[in-house]
Amino acid sequence: MAGADAVNRSTFAKSRRVGMWIAGTLVLLALGAAISIGYQSWSLLARQRREAITRTGGDPDRAPALLVKYGCVNCHSVPGLDAPGGDVGPDLAGIGRRAYIAGVLANNPDNLIRWIVNPPSIDPRTAMPVTGITPAEARDVAAYLYSAPGG
Repeated sequence: MAGADAVNRSTFAKSRRVGMWIAGTLVLLALGAAISIGYQSWSLLARQRREAITRTGGDPDRAPALLVKYGCVNCHSVPGLDAPGGDVGPDLAGIGRRAYIAGVLANNPDNLIRWIVNPPSIDPRTAMPVTGITPAEARDVAAYLYSAPGG
Protein backbone atom coordinates (compact mmCIF):
# COMPACT_ATOMS: atom_id res chain seq x y z
CA MET A 1 0.00 0.00 0.00
CA ALA A 2 2.94 2.30 0.63
CA GLY A 3 3.88 2.12 -3.05
CA ALA A 4 0.35 3.13 -4.06
CA ASP A 5 0.50 6.16 -1.73
CA ALA A 6 3.79 7.22 -3.26
CA VAL A 7 2.32 6.92 -6.77
CA ASN A 8 -0.79 8.89 -5.74
CA ARG A 9 1.38 11.63 -4.18
CA SER A 10 3.57 11.73 -7.27
CA THR A 11 0.54 11.93 -9.57
CA PHE A 12 -1.00 14.61 -7.36
CA ALA A 13 2.25 16.62 -7.40
CA LYS A 14 2.42 16.40 -11.21
CA SER A 15 -1.25 17.39 -11.51
CA ARG A 16 -0.66 20.34 -9.21
CA ARG A 17 2.36 21.49 -11.24
CA VAL A 18 0.36 21.20 -14.47
CA GLY A 19 -2.51 23.13 -12.89
CA MET A 20 -0.14 25.86 -11.71
CA TRP A 21 1.44 26.03 -15.16
CA ILE A 22 -2.01 26.36 -16.78
CA ALA A 23 -3.07 29.02 -14.28
CA GLY A 24 0.16 30.95 -14.84
CA THR A 25 -0.26 30.76 -18.60
CA LEU A 26 -3.84 32.03 -18.35
CA VAL A 27 -2.74 34.93 -16.15
CA LEU A 28 -0.03 35.88 -18.66
CA LEU A 29 -2.49 35.67 -21.54
CA ALA A 30 -4.99 37.86 -19.69
CA LEU A 31 -2.27 40.38 -18.83
CA GLY A 32 -1.12 40.46 -22.46
CA ALA A 33 -4.68 41.02 -23.65
CA ALA A 34 -5.19 43.85 -21.15
CA ILE A 35 -1.96 45.54 -22.24
CA SER A 36 -2.93 45.17 -25.90
CA ILE A 37 -6.39 46.62 -25.33
CA GLY A 38 -4.94 49.49 -23.30
CA TYR A 39 -2.41 50.29 -26.01
CA GLN A 40 -5.06 50.15 -28.73
CA SER A 41 -7.30 52.52 -26.73
CA TRP A 42 -4.43 54.92 -26.13
CA SER A 43 -3.41 54.73 -29.79
CA LEU A 44 -6.99 55.40 -30.93
CA LEU A 45 -7.30 58.43 -28.63
CA ALA A 46 -3.93 59.78 -29.80
CA ARG A 47 -4.95 59.41 -33.45
CA GLN A 48 -8.36 60.96 -32.74
CA ARG A 49 -6.64 63.90 -31.04
CA ARG A 50 -4.23 64.47 -33.97
CA GLU A 51 -7.12 64.35 -36.43
CA ALA A 52 -9.20 66.78 -34.34
CA ILE A 53 -6.33 69.26 -34.17
CA THR A 54 -5.74 68.99 -37.92
CA ARG A 55 -9.44 69.31 -38.79
CA THR A 56 -10.20 72.26 -36.50
CA GLY A 57 -6.90 74.12 -36.20
CA GLY A 58 -7.61 74.32 -32.47
CA ASP A 59 -5.76 73.33 -29.32
CA PRO A 60 -7.80 70.93 -27.17
CA ASP A 61 -5.60 71.64 -24.13
CA ARG A 62 -7.00 75.19 -23.89
CA ALA A 63 -10.64 74.08 -24.07
CA PRO A 64 -11.36 72.88 -20.51
CA ALA A 65 -10.80 76.37 -19.07
CA LEU A 66 -12.89 77.88 -21.88
CA LEU A 67 -15.75 75.44 -21.31
CA VAL A 68 -15.88 76.58 -17.70
CA LYS A 69 -15.25 80.29 -18.43
CA TYR A 70 -18.10 80.55 -20.93
CA GLY A 71 -20.51 78.46 -18.88
CA CYS A 72 -20.81 75.51 -21.26
CA VAL A 73 -20.61 73.12 -18.30
CA ASN A 74 -23.65 74.80 -16.73
CA CYS A 75 -25.90 73.36 -19.43
CA HIS A 76 -23.94 70.44 -20.91
CA SER A 77 -22.18 67.35 -19.65
CA VAL A 78 -18.72 67.56 -21.13
CA PRO A 79 -16.55 64.44 -21.43
CA GLY A 80 -13.31 64.46 -19.51
CA LEU A 81 -14.10 67.43 -17.26
CA ASP A 82 -14.41 67.34 -13.51
CA ALA A 83 -17.36 69.70 -13.62
CA PRO A 84 -20.86 68.99 -12.38
CA GLY A 85 -22.34 69.11 -15.88
CA GLY A 86 -25.76 70.42 -16.67
CA ASP A 87 -28.67 68.68 -18.26
CA VAL A 88 -30.31 71.60 -20.05
CA GLY A 89 -28.36 71.00 -23.25
CA PRO A 90 -27.33 67.68 -24.75
CA ASP A 91 -24.44 65.61 -23.45
CA LEU A 92 -21.43 66.54 -25.59
CA ALA A 93 -19.80 63.10 -25.41
CA GLY A 94 -19.55 61.50 -28.83
CA ILE A 95 -20.28 64.68 -30.75
CA GLY A 96 -17.85 63.64 -33.47
CA ARG A 97 -19.97 60.59 -34.30
CA ARG A 98 -23.18 62.57 -34.74
CA ALA A 99 -24.49 63.39 -38.20
CA TYR A 100 -25.89 66.78 -37.16
CA ILE A 101 -25.10 69.58 -34.76
CA ALA A 102 -28.20 70.74 -32.89
CA GLY A 103 -30.28 68.79 -35.39
CA VAL A 104 -29.82 71.50 -38.04
CA LEU A 105 -26.21 71.52 -39.28
CA ALA A 106 -24.09 68.86 -40.93
CA ASN A 107 -21.44 67.89 -38.41
CA ASN A 108 -18.13 69.29 -39.60
CA PRO A 109 -15.56 71.52 -37.86
CA ASP A 110 -16.58 74.76 -39.58
CA ASN A 111 -20.24 74.28 -38.69
CA LEU A 112 -19.44 73.30 -35.10
CA ILE A 113 -17.28 76.40 -34.67
CA ARG A 114 -20.03 78.60 -36.17
CA TRP A 115 -22.58 77.01 -33.85
CA ILE A 116 -20.43 77.49 -30.74
CA VAL A 117 -19.84 81.18 -31.57
CA ASN A 118 -23.39 82.20 -32.47
CA PRO A 119 -26.10 79.53 -32.26
CA PRO A 120 -29.10 81.88 -32.76
CA SER A 121 -27.69 83.05 -36.11
CA ILE A 122 -28.14 79.47 -37.32
CA ASP A 123 -31.31 78.56 -35.44
CA PRO A 124 -33.17 81.55 -33.97
CA ARG A 125 -35.32 79.22 -31.85
CA THR A 126 -32.40 77.61 -30.03
CA ALA A 127 -32.11 77.95 -26.29
CA MET A 128 -28.31 78.09 -26.58
CA PRO A 129 -27.16 81.67 -26.03
CA VAL A 130 -24.36 83.68 -27.57
CA THR A 131 -21.68 83.37 -24.88
CA GLY A 132 -19.10 85.77 -26.25
CA ILE A 133 -16.65 83.02 -27.12
CA THR A 134 -14.37 84.03 -30.00
CA PRO A 135 -13.95 82.00 -33.18
CA ALA A 136 -10.36 81.10 -32.14
CA GLU A 137 -11.59 79.88 -28.74
CA ALA A 138 -14.42 77.96 -30.43
CA ARG A 139 -11.76 76.18 -32.54
CA ASP A 140 -10.11 75.02 -29.32
CA VAL A 141 -13.45 73.80 -27.94
CA ALA A 142 -14.25 72.01 -31.21
CA ALA A 143 -10.82 70.33 -31.16
CA TYR A 144 -11.48 69.20 -27.59
CA LEU A 145 -14.95 67.84 -28.36
CA TYR A 146 -13.77 65.96 -31.45
CA SER A 147 -10.77 64.53 -29.57
CA ALA A 148 -12.59 63.54 -26.38
CA PRO A 149 -13.19 59.84 -25.79
CA GLY A 150 -16.05 58.81 -28.01
CA GLY A 151 -15.70 62.12 -29.86
